Amino acid sequence: MTSLLVTGAAGFIGSNFVRYWRREHPGDRVVALDALTYAGVRGNVEGLPGVEFVHGSIANTELVAHLLRSRGVDVVVNFAAESHNSLAILRPGDFFATNVMGTQQLLEAVRRVGVARFHHISTCEVYGDLPLDVEEAFTEESPYRPRTPYNAAKAGGDHVVRSYGLTYDVPVTITNCANNYGPFQFPEKVVPLFTTRALAGEPLPLYASTKNRREWLHVDDHARAIDAVLTHGRVGETYNVGSGHEVDIEGIADSVLGALGLGPELKTIVPDRPSHDRRYLLDTTKLRGELGWAPRVGWDEGIAATVDWYRGNEAWWRPLIGRSPVVEGADADWGANWGTG
Repeated sequence: MTSLLVTGAAGFIGSNFVRYWRREHPGDRVVALDALTYAGVRGNVEGLPGVEFVHGSIANTELVAHLLRSRGVDVVVNFAAESHNSLAILRPGDFFATNVMGTQQLLEAVRRVGVARFHHISTCEVYGDLPLDVEEAFTEESPYRPRTPYNAAKAGGDHVVRSYGLTYDVPVTITNCANNYGPFQFPEKVVPLFTTRALAGEPLPLYASTKNRREWLHVDDHARAIDAVLTHGRVGETYNVGSGHEVDIEGIADSVLGALGLGPELKTIVPDRPSHDRRYLLDTTKLRGELGWAPRVGWDEGIAATVDWYRGNEAWWRPLIGRSPVVEGADADWGANWGTG
C-alpha cells in the first residue's frame, strides 16, 4: 500500500486526481490537504472512501511534517496554488506567497522527513506565449518567459522544486500541463463560467482578442499522465502534458452553446485583460515516447460531458457563484485595485 499526501486536494484538478487515484489504486491511502481558500470546496473530497481530509496550508511546515511522519507518506503530489490569471493581476502578492514561498515551505517539510517522490504540478504558461501564426510548440527545454504575475509565480515555484532536487537530493518530478477542463472546476474559469452563464441565459464574456487560443486537456487525461510519471517517470525530470488540441475563446463559447442547444446571441465582447497571452501549445513527445501516455478524451466528447455535468449538478456550483474576487466581463476594472497585493 502506498500513502499519498495530495495538496490543493479540494480544488479542481486536485480533487479529480484524488477521485482518479481512488478508482485506479483502491488499496492506497490518500491524505487530502487543502487551505480552503475561496476556490476550495471541502465536499469535493471529504467523505470519499480511503481519503482523509485535513484543513491546512502547505506553508505550515510543521503541520506537513507531522502528516508525513504520522501517516507514513510515501508520495507528495502538489496541486496547491493560486491559479486564476485575472485575480493575479489584482492581488499578485497572494500568488507569490503561495506558489513560491508556500512551495518552498512544503518542500522544507519534505526535506526534513523524506519521501520516495515529490511531484509538482505546473503550467504551460511558465514558457510565455507563442505567436498565432507559427507552427511551434514548447518543449521541456524551452526557456521560461512568464508574462503575468501568475505565470511568474508558477515559474518561481518550479525553480524552487528543482533547487531542492539538486541541492538536497529530494526526489522530484514536475509536469507542465495545458489548460484543463472537466467536472468540479470552480465557476470563475472559462468553461464553467460560460456553461453556468448560458444555463442562466446570461451573456458569455469573450475577451476582445477572440482568436487567442489555448490547448485543452481533459482533467482525467491529466490525472493519468501524473500516474504515469509517478510510476515510470525519471526522478529530476520534467514532462509536458497536453492534448495537442487548440481552441480559441469563440470556439469554446460555440462548443458550450452547441452542447446546450443555444444560439450565438449570448456571446458578447469585453475588454482584454493586461498581458493577455496569445497562444500556448506543448510538445508532449517526451511523455508519450518514454511513458507511453496518450490522451483518451477528445474535445467534442469531453466538452459535451463537462457541460452535461454542470447542467446536472447545479446544487454544486450554484452556491459558488459570487465567491470569486474577480469580476469577468464588461464591468471588470483592471486598474482599480492594482498593487493591493
